[in-house]
Amino acid sequence: MKHHHVARGRAEPRRMGNAAMVITMLLSLCVLTYIKARYCSTPFPKAAEEMEVVEIDEDYDSTRYKMTGPIGEEDFDPSRPTCYVTSKRSERCAAVGDIRVDGNHSKIYINPLDKEWRTKPYARLHDAVAMDDVREFTLVPFGGANHTAVPPLCTRNHSVPAFLFSSGGFAGNLYHDYTDVLVPLFTSTNHFGGEVQFLLSGIKDWWLDKFTPLFRQLSRYDVIDVDNDQEVHCFPRIFIGATFHRAMGIDPARSPGGVTVADFKRLLRRTFRLERAVASRTGAPRRDKPRLLIISRKSSRRFLNERAMAHAAALARFDVRIAEPDNHTDMPNFARLVNSADVMMGVHGAGLTNMVFLPSRAVLIQVVPFGGLEWLTRVTFKDPAKDMDVNYMEYNVSFDESSLRELYPRDHFYIQHPYDVHKKGWDAIKTVYLDKQNVELNLTKLTNTLERARDFLPEP
Repeated sequence: MKHHHVARGRAEPRRMGNAAMVITMLLSLCVLTYIKARYCSTPFPKAAEEMEVVEIDEDYDSTRYKMTGPIGEEDFDPSRPTCYVTSKRSERCAAVGDIRVDGNHSKIYINPLDKEWRTKPYARLHDAVAMDDVREFTLVPFGGANHTAVPPLCTRNHSVPAFLFSSGGFAGNLYHDYTDVLVPLFTSTNHFGGEVQFLLSGIKDWWLDKFTPLFRQLSRYDVIDVDNDQEVHCFPRIFIGATFHRAMGIDPARSPGGVTVADFKRLLRRTFRLERAVASRTGAPRRDKPRLLIISRKSSRRFLNERAMAHAAALARFDVRIAEPDNHTDMPNFARLVNSADVMMGVHGAGLTNMVFLPSRAVLIQVVPFGGLEWLTRVTFKDPAKDMDVNYMEYNVSFDESSLRELYPRDHFYIQHPYDVHKKGWDAIKTVYLDKQNVELNLTKLTNTLERARDFLPEP
């Protein structure tokens, strides 16, 4: 009995120790799971495309499209809701019948319609800040026994379907123009073959002028300013809201007609008459060296030694151009300049979105500011570059190449612990590492980067 008692006494601490170990492991797993959920997959509370590391749109239903029927025809299943989520960032409303758009009052009268719906047609549902600047539209039922709304009389009738979308939100920033508006619009409307009437909310005149050539490739009809138009437009069908797949990307398995980013780039080539389809190690015809386009910036994240960079690149046998695009840049001319480049280089920012005009197999060099920003640069430009058939490279700025060295000593918290700063949220990242930082590239390191970029370019 004594021996049995002693044996039990020794086993009890072992069981207690095992239990403690299991509890500790579970607690660690919970903490790690929390950290991953809080800081890895969507690291910061403010929404931005940078947080969308992987877009998996389980709610997207490709069966709604009749791929064997007439182009643009959609199966309106009455058992489905009129408005439904198509991804974590987008929703879509679709209706057929007697449709009367009184855009000036943000109302769309529909018969038949089961109930009243409200929607904001901008592909950034996860971002409350962006959506605050998007006009809401109300879908109003009429004509049934239970519906008392009296619709206005039609003043203009259309035989083609309407497609309503918005250029509110963050549109005006080139990256968001393509990520939130243009790529989703192409994905959602290319299959109409031009037989669709665009209704655009949140129009900025300069923005509409900038992208009208693109809209004319997707629709045979002039865009209607739905917010300010005084007509009551009547349609047989309407679609509200474009479908988002991923940042500047398209999943052909979930797009009408199976369109891809390559199809979108072909559309851009037609729109802006871009001549070059493929980059070359010797540059365009009648040139004997590749062209480097340096994207310049006015405010933050400037190249402090831009002229020296251009000289070093010229010594490395590149034909160098420097350009500084802004909202008033002549889009067709700038698109042709980008298309003439074999290598495009710039600090992280909206200007790099112009890679959509690069020829296939060109090289994009994204200069990553100091501060542990690789996750941000990956989801904004690295991942989309692959879909666009553009070779991607990064130039990571060291502390010695950053203007932050003039603001903080090397042992400062911001310099030594950037990922802890990240945990404070997007505003902290933007304030410390984006808004206050310029870069002065090491010319030897730059030359080596350009030589590697040349190796990516195809032989003529």
